[in-house]
Amino acid sequence: MDRNLEELKQELIATNAEFSRLASEHSDYKRKLEELYKHPHLTDADRIEEINLKKRKLSLKDQMERMLQRYKRDGCLTQ
Repeated sequence: MDRNLEELKQELIATNAEFSRLASEHSDYKRKLEELYKHPHLTDADRIEEINLKKRKLSLKDQMERMLQRYKRDGCLTQ
């Protein structure tokens, strides 16, 4: 039986320093976006920040997804 994706993510967060760092940064960007969205109106600077945060967050998600796929394929995270 395959482990579900969330279990695998939690295992990698606990056992792989690089994956843990990426997950932590991803969470930080998510939190920053949530704070930004609490403002009633976004300024032009806020919108630029929103775009940059979304790009960084997506980049981290892509990196984590590649690591997950490699782990599922190879059973380890050798680079």
